Amino acid sequence: MKKTILITGANKGIGLELVKRYCHSDNVIAVCRTSSIELDALPVSIHRDIDIRNNLSIKSLVNKINGQKIDLFLNVAGILSQEDIYDLDSAAIDRISDQFEVNALGPVKLVAAFLGDIVDGGKIIMITSRMGSVEDNTSGSRLGYRMSKAALNIASKSLSVDLRPRNISVGIIHPGAVQTDMTNNRGLITVVESVDMILERIKELSLNTSGVFFHASGEILPW
Repeated sequence: MKKTILITGANKGIGLELVKRYCHSDNVIAVCRTSSIELDALPVSIHRDIDIRNNLSIKSLVNKINGQKIDLFLNVAGILSQEDIYDLDSAAIDRISDQFEVNALGPVKLVAAFLGDIVDGGKIIMITSRMGSVEDNTSGSRLGYRMSKAALNIASKSLSVDLRPRNISVGIIHPGAVQTDMTNNRGLITVVESVDMILERIKELSLNTSGVFFHASGEILPW
């Protein structure tokens, strides 16, 4: 039986690869700000011009999907920029705010907006980063990204508790150091290799592992 899967950040990178993996066996709702040639070529329902920072944009997405039940909700969209304490001008502060809006608040607002449409027993996946780990931070810098991902992690943990009565599992997954546009294609693994592991984590996710901070490899990461 086909499942309905919603994927944000679906136009490129990890999001696009997840769309490719699911689109031939399930019903995929692909959400993005701007589409791409690769995404347009896939047999999916594409919702463009969705800015998860904007409440009206999220509301328009809810209206477009119109009560369709969602089995798997994949929050992949994210942004990354560089800030450190020695160069914290007004432009850097604005970038930090943007990262909070997209990386932390955006996924939570989306889940809240679609909560009535996510099926009991469904799964929510938050693609996060080990850069949101306090214990693992030995290199500093990247203030906005680290802060926003730490915020996403704690929100996701709370969701795992709040949604347990509905048997909804919440996966908190670091995808690895992946070669994407976000990292200027600097990384240790390819998008395909990362998604191979992410799919295994999604498959294994249950209420027993809901709210655990995982590396895509299966390693449990420290908070």
